[in-house]
Amino acid sequence: MIRRILIPVDGSPPSKRAVEFAVDEWPDAEFTLLHVINPVEAGYSPSAGVPSGAEEWYEGARAESESILTGTASEFPPEATIETTSEVGRPSQTIVEVAEEEGFDLVVVGSHGRKGVSRILLGSVAESVVRNSTVPVTVVR
Repeated sequence: MIRRILIPVDGSPPSKRAVEFAVDEWPDAEFTLLHVINPVEAGYSPSAGVPSGAEEWYEGARAESESILTGTASEFPPEATIETTSEVGRPSQTIVEVAEEEGFDLVVVGSHGRKGVSRILLGSVAESVVRNSTVPVTVVR
């Protein structure tokens, strides 16, 4: 039985579709919305060290994360049980870790549906989650 569902969100249309799907399919579940702050977006790499302006970037990223989570949570029906959380890390790896460590029954993730060269260049968070998660994953397109 599906009781606890993790839904990674980034404010994109695919993540909104994942939320809609999860609520429609499992209206009585407990939902946790996860937004992952990716330090790569700040230009951080282990070999380069912490870039200048990192604190300012992080504060902006944290505020954006809270905005995404609050906005997405507001789209749930009033009777839904929702928690929100932000984590810092590589999105696919962080999603898998949170799902496993927190004992979720299911991950529902949106996919942009990229193909060909754009998928190779941009990667696929959804695909990586599917390949590496020990928790069942539903991909919504």
